[in-house]
Amino acid sequence: MIDVQPVWRCCSVFNMRESINKVRRVEMRKMMAVTAGIVMFVVVGCTSVNDVSLDVKMSERDTKKSSAAETEVEKKPEMTKAPQVVIETSMGTIKAELWSDKAPKTVENFLKYAEDKFFDNTIFHRVISNFMIQGGGHTADMRKKSPRVPVKNEARSDCPNLRGTLAMARTGVIDSATAQFFINLKDNGFLNHKDKSRRGFGYCVFGKVLSGMDIVDKIGVVETRPGDVPVKTVTIKSIRLVK
Repeated sequence: MIDVQPVWRCCSVFNMRESINKVRRVEMRKMMAVTAGIVMFVVVGCTSVNDVSLDVKMSERDTKKSSAAETEVEKKPEMTKAPQVVIETSMGTIKAELWSDKAPKTVENFLKYAEDKFFDNTIFHRVISNFMIQGGGHTADMRKKSPRVPVKNEARSDCPNLRGTLAMARTGVIDSATAQFFINLKDNGFLNHKDKSRRGFGYCVFGKVLSGMDIVDKIGVVETRPGDVPVKTVTIKSIRLVK
């Protein structure tokens, strides 16, 4: 008989070694899979954290921009409303707005006279039908009041002498206006600013009538005597700033 014991033993040892190697290979694959998973988790996790961090930074930046924009809006000054005055006359009330953005020195000058009550009980001493009514410098007995120093002529081409506008009266000298003003009864283009020459400088428009143009028109047709002086006195009782 042939003894198979040694052969069987060899086969058993070989099989055991193969089994152990298989187990080791399986364990190695598991470890590699776990390691790969950890690496992937770390990589993906880091990417996600970076994304979140970037989003936070962008959000903070947008918030700062929004806050800065709101601050800018808060810093911007509100549009200044044009000052308004009420002209009380013996024939009715006239309300006008003054264009301090277009003729600042003229408006300041006019309001100072109003504040000082310089205009109180003066008259419209010159009335020319279909042209203009002028006042603010004479008393009822035609005595001329003493004004302050003249104001610089701020006439400009984009402020024409249209119907209902207020303008400063003056002499032939460009910068000679003081307190007297007139209200245009119609568009008077020949009074507009054309150039800086003596003939072309024009008359400074500094406001317009808001209400009471019917009163202006009534004054504009009163009977006058030589010198365009109304036969019946038209009094400027007062001029007051509307607050």
